Amino acid sequence: MKSRSEILADLHLDIPVVVSPMFIVSQQRLVLECCKAGVLGTFPALNNRSTEGFEEWVVEIKGELAAEAERREKALPPFGVNLIVHKTNPRVQADLEVIVRQQVPLVITSLGAVKEVVDAVHSYGGLVFHDVTNTYHAQKAIDAGVDGLILVCAGAGGHAGTLNPIPFVAEIREMFDGVILLAGAISTGRDVAAALQMGADLAYMGTRFISTQEAIADEEYKKMIMASGTRDIVYTASVSGIPANWMASSLEAAGITKDMWEQKAKADFGAEHEAKAWKNLWSAGHGVASIRDNPPAAELIARLRRELHEAIAAQAALLNKFPA
Repeated sequence: MKSRSEILADLHLDIPVVVSPMFIVSQQRLVLECCKAGVLGTFPALNNRSTEGFEEWVVEIKGELAAEAERREKALPPFGVNLIVHKTNPRVQADLEVIVRQQVPLVITSLGAVKEVVDAVHSYGGLVFHDVTNTYHAQKAIDAGVDGLILVCAGAGGHAGTLNPIPFVAEIREMFDGVILLAGAISTGRDVAAALQMGADLAYMGTRFISTQEAIADEEYKKMIMASGTRDIVYTASVSGIPANWMASSLEAAGITKDMWEQKAKADFGAEHEAKAWKNLWSAGHGVASIRDNPPAAELIARLRRELHEAIAAQAALLNKFPA
């Protein structure tokens, strides 16, 4: 098993950022633009409706990145695939076979840390990162042999945790010497610098990339993100039965009232309306407070790089004010 420093070196990142795999939003174009611009792009296997289509996406991404790397005569960041490792996913075995056959460089597992899956990915030299919201699930993932842990903290989009990132990162570092990724309201280069200061190796960003031109998201969704602040995000189990962060306006538009989202269980908003409602139920994290534009992914990543460097320089300048 590779060391943390070896893994980070092999990722060939220009800045320490992984763009998270987002439902519907993350598809080939966004993944490719992210990798070409120096960060690691990912997508969920289930974003393609079939295993055959999923494999076609993998082949396309692999081919284009290989050609670009050859043209530039330099290594590019790899790409990753999110695999839902749970009995409710009927495609898990078939999709895993594609992952092994195509030797996907990074697999992000969710809803279960399964040693057999980790071993399958390790069999060809691939990496496995697993997302967790507490130390219990972190230990199970460590026992399964994962290479990295994604700490999904309070304020993250989707099925977020509730822990503060500062103690969570410190606690996980005591029990794990692999790669730590921090997720939760990271939208700027300064936020990335803060994640590094806390002890994370990489920042894990999702919501900020929904509002990019390559993201497959409804334009109204992007506009809502750009117009929102922290008070517009609701943490509720009313949509899926599992607590997650959603945009209040999209809940209301789907007929989920404040009384319903304050319940601790999935709301019943009518079977006849459910399919239509899901199409326009939009998730986002507290990071919306810093998002006000819809740039191309490459432009956003260049900005993140500048902001990261400025934040690190500002931190270094404090050494003069607070000498050792």
